[in-house]
Amino acid sequence: MIVGQQDTRPLTLRPLILALLASVAAVPATGATAFELFGIRLFGDQADEDAAAVIAEPQGYAVTFSTGSATGELESAIRGASQLLADESEPASGAAGLIAKARGDYRRILGALQQQGYYGGAISILIAGREAANLPPDTRLPDPAPVTVTVDPGPEFRFERVTISNRAPLTDDPDDIVDPPESVGYGRGEVAKAGVILRAEQLALEAWRQQGFARATVVSRDVVADHRTRQVDVAILIDPGRRAFVGPVSVTGAQAVDPGFIAEQTGLRGGDEYDPDDVRRAERRLMRLEAFRAMRVEPAERISDTGLLPFTVTVEELPGRRFGAGATFSTVDGLGIEGYHLWRNVFGRAERLRLDAKIAGIGFPVSTADFDYAFGGTFTKPGFPDPDTDLIAAIAAERTVLPAYTETSANARLGATHYLLDTTTIEGAAFYEFARFEDSFGTRDFSLVGLSGTATFDNRDEPLDATEGFYAQATVEPFYEFFYGNPAFRTTAEVRAYWGVSADPTVVLAARAKLGALVGPPIEEAPPDRLFFAGGGGSVRGYAYRGIGVDGPGGTVTGGRYLMEGSVEARARLMGDFGAVAFLDAGAVTAEGFPGVDDIRFGAGIGLRYFTGLGPLRLDLAFPLNKREGDPDYALYVGIGQAF
Repeated sequence: MIVGQQDTRPLTLRPLILALLASVAAVPATGATAFELFGIRLFGDQADEDAAAVIAEPQGYAVTFSTGSATGELESAIRGASQLLADESEPASGAAGLIAKARGDYRRILGALQQQGYYGGAISILIAGREAANLPPDTRLPDPAPVTVTVDPGPEFRFERVTISNRAPLTDDPDDIVDPPESVGYGRGEVAKAGVILRAEQLALEAWRQQGFARATVVSRDVVADHRTRQVDVAILIDPGRRAFVGPVSVTGAQAVDPGFIAEQTGLRGGDEYDPDDVRRAERRLMRLEAFRAMRVEPAERISDTGLLPFTVTVEELPGRRFGAGATFSTVDGLGIEGYHLWRNVFGRAERLRLDAKIAGIGFPVSTADFDYAFGGTFTKPGFPDPDTDLIAAIAAERTVLPAYTETSANARLGATHYLLDTTTIEGAAFYEFARFEDSFGTRDFSLVGLSGTATFDNRDEPLDATEGFYAQATVEPFYEFFYGNPAFRTTAEVRAYWGVSADPTVVLAARAKLGALVGPPIEEAPPDRLFFAGGGGSVRGYAYRGIGVDGPGGTVTGGRYLMEGSVEARARLMGDFGAVAFLDAGAVTAEGFPGVDDIRFGAGIGLRYFTGLGPLRLDLAFPLNKREGDPDYALYVGIGQAF
């Protein structure tokens, strides 16, 4: 490797040996101009870094970039590695800053080439006709300075002899199986990408760690690139160390939360064989407590003589209180305002008490008789009786004014949520509810007692703005109604799917389907809030909230016993933080039997999105496609997060 010679020839990449190949791939693409390997400075000097820190007059520049024979992914990688190219629209901090940035590009482009398996290329970066590696920081440059970057990637290298000595034995335990290094391209004849060696090492180490060897390490890594044959040989030696078992768990940083409870909540039990999956689960359990701003679970550096591996949990607690507010608006349903107050760590073991209040249905002109009110409190006791189960008690009261009915009710619920897997939760509860309804059947009272159960699977990458993954939820609710003496069974099932069309992804396709059924009482003896309606921002857009039902007495609309809904959306991210959406919704509600094609109501529209750190702000304009008398001509919806 020739860097910093006093001439203007391109920089030629010569044979690389030992860990240079892998370590270069791991070097972050920052603005540093010197390159270090295990603390040894291979080129550049401190003056380079000092020059980058100089505050000087802005130095403009214009880049001409050539990648020679490189095309496709290789060309994109080279261009993406260049800070000069990325920052071309912004002046550098004087001539010294421009020179420092150019010198940093040698390293960045070198790493990009090796990531793609190219080790015999040449890099030339000329500033005003002179090689940047040879320019002193105080060089006077024209403004703007012409910068020419020329990269000849050279030939592609491939692996020849690749070995990993002392690999972990095969295991039949499905939880401990790790993909072999060959699965990432670590094999003879494969392109010798630098990152492949690192990934192969990590897989080899993970295979040992999954079997309880917490301190498996790489003893040696011999890497030789032969420029004559264009081949790379790699020999890696692993030392698994000794098998480890969970030792004492200590806690630091805890102030209000009981350290003993934190240790219990990790689920790490003394004497169990070390398993990295258990450590990751421990961190997720602690995050679910919603009591910490930051936390980490770290094993000790050394396994004790008895084979025990101590753990340290470090936490930074959140404030004990939090409150917030939100609002929604649609031209059909009016304005809604809601707020909450949350107390964390009520009794010292991460208990949470949350009070919620809402006023909705605020229209113009304002009529308080049409307002919806809701108030409720929820108490959550984590770790009852085990780290993956939360005890939940809730009470609520509400008044809801809808086109189909007016409800005044109060209810109480006691249940639990169990986190079965990382993506799966199961909820169960017993409940009591008293409600009075005013609708087309008159004023009726209902008294219900029952059970509810919910199973949820959710592997979406981001709940408020998913680009990939699935969401599925099924609910069952058997109950008994005392005034009419009716047993009943209500169930729903919903599935949502998301596909990123492009790699970014800038275009996402989303789909949703939902079914529901109520078995037991006839419609006139069923609580209206247990019947099914459709319509609104989270259902069939373009129609009023719960505006789609079945024909009731006197030309009114009531809820039905069967529901079918579906939606498809195409979401595109446009320039900057803005996006657009096109959607088609469909839904139907029937009294007897699942809906047919003739029962389906359709809504379609377009929307705008503004992406924020809290989620996308949503503005949807929807039109009912086969509206009936009383349906709106259009509906406008505003909220936070995607429609589904």
